Amino acid sequence: MPDRAADRPSARRAARRAALRGRGPRGEVLPRTVPAWRSRAERFDRLVLDALAPIDQRWHDRLVTLDVAVDDVPPVRAGDLADPDAVVWPAEVVAEGAVQLSRLVPAGVDARGGATRARIVLFRRPLELRAGEPEELGVLLHEVLVEQVATFLGVDVDEVDPDDGPPEVTPEDPERS
Repeated sequence: MPDRAADRPSARRAARRAALRGRGPRGEVLPRTVPAWRSRAERFDRLVLDALAPIDQRWHDRLVTLDVAVDDVPPVRAGDLADPDAVVWPAEVVAEGAVQLSRLVPAGVDARGGATRARIVLFRRPLELRAGEPEELGVLLHEVLVEQVATFLGVDVDEVDPDDGPPEVTPEDPERS
C-alpha cells in the first residue's frame, strides 16, 4: 500500500508555506499581454522603430546601409564637464547643451580591419529625460531621427520629413509586441 503522506492537509500546507517563502515555483507577475510587462528599454526600442518607420518607408533604398542602435547613456568627455555651455558639437551629433541625444557614426574600418556600417546611436536616458511624458518621447525620437537621417543622406531636414511630424504613436499600445 503506497504512502499517502503527501495527500494529508499538513503536507499540503507545508508545500504552500515553502512556495510562499520563495522556494517553490513562481509564476509571472504580469501576463505578457499587459503593456507594463515590457521593460522601459523594450518600450523605448518599440518607440524608436515606430518613429523610424515613416522615414524608412520614404527613404528605404538609401537607408539600407544604415543601422540604428540604442545605448543607455552617451560617453562623457572631461572637457564637456568644465564648461557645458562652450561645447561645440559636430554635425553628426544632436545634443542639448553638453548632453548628446544621438550620434551618427560614419561607416569605416574597425580595429581588426573589418568594414563597419554607418549607424545612428540614440541615447535612451537623455532622450527620456528631455521628453518628460511618454507621448512627447515619440515626437522627440522622430525629430532626432529626421535630423540624423538628413545628415546621413546629405539633404535638408525638410526633404526627409516634408510632413514635419511623426504619425500618432501610443507608447502603451497592447496590440504591439
